[in-house]
Amino acid sequence: MPDPASIAREYVECVNRRDFDRIRQLLDSGYSYTGGDGQRQDGPQAAIDVVQMYTSAFPDVKSEIRQVHIAGDTAVVEFIARGTHQAELMGIAATGRKISMPICTVLDIKDGKITAEREYFDVMHMMQQLGVVPAPATA
Repeated sequence: MPDPASIAREYVECVNRRDFDRIRQLLDSGYSYTGGDGQRQDGPQAAIDVVQMYTSAFPDVKSEIRQVHIAGDTAVVEFIARGTHQAELMGIAATGRKISMPICTVLDIKDGKITAEREYFDVMHMMQQLGVVPAPATA
């Protein structure tokens, strides 16, 4: 059975390839996704919906893994997502702007399947890169 680090790396690579069938295979039937807003969504379709939302808005998005940390059956993945905003995202029309987002996702893994995912990133930083909110003033 693959170790948590291998599963975590494969998951990110599947997102990069848009391999939705393989993503589903990596997810437990009791999978849950919790985004930075604290809202929990249950079921493997939640992961597919989130991935499709971002890959639709940023068709060229790719994630580059920086580090994978393992604590027992938990993998913490730090990565940078880069892409160009080419379609609507959360009500924001395409801006044509490029983003580079540091993201951290925590994956709970049991019996070779991802049972839960908690993803953290600074939405305000993304909105600033998209030009829809002003950048903070500097001293």
